[in-house]
Amino acid sequence: MKAGAVSTKGSGKGTAWSTIRTRFPINMKASLDSGQPLTFHSVYTITNGTAHVSYVTGRGAIELEYKEGGPTSSFRYRYHGDYTPASARSEVVRRFGLEDDMPAIYSRIGTDRHMKGAIGRHYGLRVTHNEPWETTLCFVISQFNNVKRIKGIVRNLVNTYGDVMDTGDKSTRLFPSAETISNVSVKDLKKAGAGFRAKYIKSVATAVAGGVDLEGIHNMDYDEAKSMLMSMDGIGDKVADCILLMGYKKLGAFPIDVWVKRSMEKLYFDNKKTSIDAIHDFADEQWGDYAGYAQQYLFHNARLQG
Repeated sequence: MKAGAVSTKGSGKGTAWSTIRTRFPINMKASLDSGQPLTFHSVYTITNGTAHVSYVTGRGAIELEYKEGGPTSSFRYRYHGDYTPASARSEVVRRFGLEDDMPAIYSRIGTDRHMKGAIGRHYGLRVTHNEPWETTLCFVISQFNNVKRIKGIVRNLVNTYGDVMDTGDKSTRLFPSAETISNVSVKDLKKAGAGFRAKYIKSVATAVAGGVDLEGIHNMDYDEAKSMLMSMDGIGDKVADCILLMGYKKLGAFPIDVWVKRSMEKLYFDNKKTSIDAIHDFADEQWGDYAGYAQQYLFHNARLQG
């Protein structure tokens, strides 16, 4: 579909607000700020102590409201587009990890004072569970990049190539499909700010549009899934692990970027230069099936501390 085409995926008219209560408090701001896909394309504002979050998917848009100020146990949401009440609720519960067993996760990853400190500072931070294509596009863009620039590129792609959903008083761009992005030239992707990543974005989008089954990865084990992702040009070790962690909720994945590598070397390897493989082995031994949660706390903590 061409950029600017009107979406046919249901009415964009917003529904009434619904309230959802969590079994364990969620730190929404930390979850949104911690380098996950929603960090790159959600909209976050605060008015009179009430935080408002909105984000788009390939199906429509979701809005959330909650009282700002630490972890919250309840918030309200509404949806636009091609959702039903049940599917919208499922989207919110899945997206924000509301069924994650946080006491068990904290018990498993809180193995030392460093991790306990990170948990205390960012208590309630969740690993989000995003759509596989959305996650793939965001993290291909993230390579050798910073959060500000990633946000700019992702929003440029959404605002230029996302289908238009008419909400009555305004229009909203949905998250562009792999097929749509595969039809964008490398030159135009560069105009969106993608730089050298443009050819990789084009390549991965073309592969997915051409039949690479991202949904099938859900049923693969970690090693098989990672190998399949890395077979696509432009997806390396770190990007593959980011996609597996936040697009498939494979919590054993442990993405290692410059922040995590530096933090791991400082906290667990006596400031010694350490190989990626050695860090992966340590994380697997130390945190096992919840290593991805440990990574997210380490990453967010390292970025905030500088």
